[in-house]
Amino acid sequence: MKILLLEDDQILCTSLKEFLELEGYNVDTAHRGTEVFDLTFSQTYDLYILDINVPEVNGFDVLSELKNAGDTTPAMYITALSDINSIAKGFKIGADDYIKKPFDPEELVIRIRSKYQQEETLLTLEDICYNPTTKLLKKGSQTVGLGTVQQNLFHLLITQQNKIVDAFTLMECLENPSANALRVNLAKLKSKLGIEIKNIRGQGYMIENI
Repeated sequence: MKILLLEDDQILCTSLKEFLELEGYNVDTAHRGTEVFDLTFSQTYDLYILDINVPEVNGFDVLSELKNAGDTTPAMYITALSDINSIAKGFKIGADDYIKKPFDPEELVIRIRSKYQQEETLLTLEDICYNPTTKLLKKGSQTVGLGTVQQNLFHLLITQQNKIVDAFTLMECLENPSANALRVNLAKLKSKLGIEIKNIRGQGYMIENI
């Protein structure tokens, strides 16, 4: 789970980052509101944790700008503000949760786990393990990297195990779609992963997990 933490108190920011990373989260930090826009322009996150009273652009305006731009990433505020108007404003803008400073970092982790962290569903096929959310693919203990085309083909087939995926749907993954190009890419995929991809004549292809 990737988190963007906005906190202008650098000591607190570093402490929270270290604590969250020990819990297994990937954390990027920002100390000024404008830094959030730079980070979110080039990366995507699973959760925003935002202080409100930060330099340049406050946490309210940061979240408001993100929401107005169509960003649907969940967000929670960590702040010393405790008046009801501030709390109401935060929820109205689009925050999902609110923690008043000072707080125990363990409380923050508990809230993240209960509200935002989804159980990862892993798909398996012989010695292959695949996370359809992160698209991390492992064969045995080794991480396997696929090109974009083969990655998309594999994703379609593995998430529809024991079901036929029609050839036209699979060809949408190709840069220059054709039946021959599809066969070539599927052959490469079979060779690289050591798996069987069945050709159901006149219908499509499938990965069969017996």
